[in-house]
Amino acid sequence: MTEERECTMADTEMPLKYSSGKAFPLGVSQVEGTLNFAIFSQHASSVILWLKLPGRGTEDEKDVVEFVLDRQRNKTGDIWHVLVEGLPASGVLYGYRVDGPQGWDQGHRFDNSAILLDPYAKLVSGRKYFGIAEEESTQSFGTYDFDSSPFDWGDNYQLPNLPETDLVIYEMNVRAFTADESSGLDSAVRGSYLGVIDKIPHLLELGVNAVELLPVFEYDELEFKRYPNPRDHMVNTWGYSTINFFAPMSRYASAGGGPVAASKELKQMVKELHNAGIEVILDVVYNHTNEADDANPYMTSFRGIDNKVYYMLDLKKNAELLNFSGCGNTLNCNHPVVKELILDSLRHWVEEYHIDGFRFDLASVLCRGPDGCPLDAPPLIKEIAKDAVLSRCKIIAEPWDCGGLYLVGHFPNWDRWAEWNGQYRDDIRRFIKGDPGMKGVFASRVSGSADLFQVNNRKPHHSVNFVIAHDGFTLYDLVSYNFKHNDANGEGGRDGCNDNFSWNCGVEGETNDLNVLSLRSRQMKNFHVALMISQGTPMMLMGDEYGHTRYGNNNSYGHDTCINHFQWEQLEQRDGHFRFFSEMIKFRHSNPILRRDSFLNKNDVTWHEGCWENQESKFLAFTVHDHNSSGDIYLAFNAHDFFVDAVIPPPPHHKCWNRVVDTNLESPNDIVPEGVPFKGSKYRIAPFSSILLKANP
Repeated sequence: MTEERECTMADTEMPLKYSSGKAFPLGVSQVEGTLNFAIFSQHASSVILWLKLPGRGTEDEKDVVEFVLDRQRNKTGDIWHVLVEGLPASGVLYGYRVDGPQGWDQGHRFDNSAILLDPYAKLVSGRKYFGIAEEESTQSFGTYDFDSSPFDWGDNYQLPNLPETDLVIYEMNVRAFTADESSGLDSAVRGSYLGVIDKIPHLLELGVNAVELLPVFEYDELEFKRYPNPRDHMVNTWGYSTINFFAPMSRYASAGGGPVAASKELKQMVKELHNAGIEVILDVVYNHTNEADDANPYMTSFRGIDNKVYYMLDLKKNAELLNFSGCGNTLNCNHPVVKELILDSLRHWVEEYHIDGFRFDLASVLCRGPDGCPLDAPPLIKEIAKDAVLSRCKIIAEPWDCGGLYLVGHFPNWDRWAEWNGQYRDDIRRFIKGDPGMKGVFASRVSGSADLFQVNNRKPHHSVNFVIAHDGFTLYDLVSYNFKHNDANGEGGRDGCNDNFSWNCGVEGETNDLNVLSLRSRQMKNFHVALMISQGTPMMLMGDEYGHTRYGNNNSYGHDTCINHFQWEQLEQRDGHFRFFSEMIKFRHSNPILRRDSFLNKNDVTWHEGCWENQESKFLAFTVHDHNSSGDIYLAFNAHDFFVDAVIPPPPHHKCWNRVVDTNLESPNDIVPEGVPFKGSKYRIAPFSSILLKANP
């Protein structure tokens, strides 16, 4: 059946013609000059395609056209589809009205008055500018662009394809990186994909070779402003509120350029990072969406298309949404349809945007079945590991969720998945700040966490080591606050982790005490040394290279301010701190024995320790051996509050020790890359400090 319907078009009087179309691919696709629309809904009783067409006059003059899909002619299995002839190849907004059973207790949430976003929309059109409350009522619609030429990646363009052993990851937020005026960028570029390009020289100077971007999928930064609540003063600047899994965040485009510009500029950013030898890893949020809970429902897409399929429900309790994400809902990741959507999304980012890898937020959710129970062999996790398109990608799990499924070292992995090592974070923090009884586990963590990861064919690089991440204290705050200070979040201090294993070095918060400031500086350097000499994959947080503070806020997700924004003037003021961090990263790059592809054995390391059981001992020294060139590395960490006279072992034959690092010394002597000759048999190591000696000819 073909139905014709007259409508006013911008450039043509040709009427739209509708025919049955085809079920695949889902989303919008071009078929010989026509456009095919396809959407899944198992439980829908009716589906209406809603189109908003460019008008003849001003940009605001639009024509709306709706087409009711026929169950007999426009439906194959559970997929509704229609072919439309006469539509422009770009500039059209579209959505769906979906109706179905009204049984709340059966899991249905249909509302045919709502215009819903296509889960497979490759571009999303909504507000133009980030965080502008005046635009908050602007709805998100799907759109497409078949007019533009394919993106030019360049004749000499190549993917970095870095070995996992060589990665040094820099976790960062696209907007926060350049949103501050101190970035020196034009206001139209600040906080955008293009802003990141401008700061690539900083990343190169720092020495990192992979950026892990907080969410860049289209998300709702104004989610807290939907109704009056204690958090309605905040803007979700971290991005963990996904609207769509295929479209780049449109408000990261420069100058309010919209979805098409965002897509092009994201590709330009990836291209320039790749040309600089820097890989791009996306932090992806497949555990929940922006549609909230049943108490405060917000229908934009999945909820109204087929709630019973897309979300985990408690069918024994009025079909309430299960909440293993802590955000009100949990995506039903191992349902066959949802699983395929996630796989299609990942492939899209790899094929269309050349993304190098993914970090999966609250990945333990992806290990749960439709009823929320953990699965021994989650289909989604396995298929990601085995997928041909994703085979070149780094895949990293955050191996826990808000339902208590803690899988560090036990994440189902098929020898492919790496994991955020939360145990590393906690143990390193506790040893460096001087907790008793931590020497043994500290040794295990810096040597690659073999107790957690040496299983089957897993490697040290499957442990993503970090002391600091986006959630929690910054490095500066870790050594400046004993307690979280989250009152600005509006939740009465109930949010954010209570177990930070932090130490304020004697004074809570800001101080002018030079002794305290000196100790804090040493401690930050100690943490960084430990991170960079550890076997495994190191990850650091944006801003720690100059000592960024959030003033004790350990859950700053809702502050689009200096609390999260990179402060470029402070980078200039703290050049000694930056220099230490940069040189330590480069030292790791230049010493392969710090990034082995296999776990250390007894011939690879000598522990200068005779009493591991001494709970009061907070000093550890060891030598990592270089079997190829005898460029051994000696390391000692003193977490005591007194000096320790360490006995230095003899250097390898025909070599001598050179001091590279002593965190107790002032810059530039705290790190000397070429080394300062050391010929003594003992080294007096200051309280709360660390040293690194390198054997050279």
